[in-house]
Amino acid sequence: MSTEEIDRQVIERARDGDRKAVRELYDRYSGYLAAVCARFLPDVRDQKDVLQDSFVKIFSSLDKFDYRGEGSLKAWMRQILVNVSLKALKKRRKAVPILYEEALKDEVAEEEEVDPPNSGEIPPGVIQKMIMELPEGYRTVLNLYALEDKSHKEISELLGISENTSASQLFRARQILAKKLKEYKEYKEQKDKSKR
Repeated sequence: MSTEEIDRQVIERARDGDRKAVRELYDRYSGYLAAVCARFLPDVRDQKDVLQDSFVKIFSSLDKFDYRGEGSLKAWMRQILVNVSLKALKKRRKAVPILYEEALKDEVAEEEEVDPPNSGEIPPGVIQKMIMELPEGYRTVLNLYALEDKSHKEISELLGISENTSASQLFRARQILAKKLKEYKEYKEQKDKSKR
């Protein structure tokens, strides 16, 4: 049986109140959704809360889900989780800092442009850690733009910031990340030289 057929059957059973089907959905997608959540929220307790809230929303909204082929359930669940994550960030008020655009433009202009090294040479776990170290606003915009395929217009609507602020925060996030990647690569090269 294909993933598509399994998803369809499990959804129908879960809509009918079958607890085993609900558990099966949770077991199949909780790991994936937890990884998506971790990109937005570095604190494990916050991740658990958001994951739980997301599943409550998912299970209570199954009747609204319209199956559109393989991957549609996963995408729908992911969108719910991203929305719940953003609400949690806003609620904590540590979310996307509303930066004055002029101050941000001046700050960006003062920084030098850094060309990122080939990130294929750096383990994905290291890159993920670097992303999590970004200021929350930069990290959120980077995740929405690069990993959720949101436009600056969509990001501005989701976060209540201007499109220019979204673009500036993305630029700044990439700049910081490129610098961290370059420093990591230089550190590894130095370490390798000292072993010789």
